[in-house]
Amino acid sequence: MDEKKENKSKKLSKKALKEARQFQKEFAERTLKLVTSGFGLVSALAWNELIKEVIKEYVKPIFGEASGLISLFIYAVVVTGLAVLITYQISKIAREKDTS
Repeated sequence: MDEKKENKSKKLSKKALKEARQFQKEFAERTLKLVTSGFGLVSALAWNELIKEVIKEYVKPIFGEASGLISLFIYAVVVTGLAVLITYQISKIAREKDTS
């Protein structure tokens, strides 16, 4: 009878250890995703400020203070272009990684 309890106890210990390792792995993966997302947001905000400043310094003097709509259009085109280019490059890298 004691041997059955001991075997059951060992099985439970192994199961608990396996679950703890799985939790640790998932926790690390999710933390990495959150940190990466945070840095991505900070990077996007930095690019946002740079693009705004470039428009303010170079577009507004050409079109004057009434250039609000033109500035927003140029800003949207630049941001969209960057998003498409970066997404394309990352997708290309991911495909290469999948095939190797």
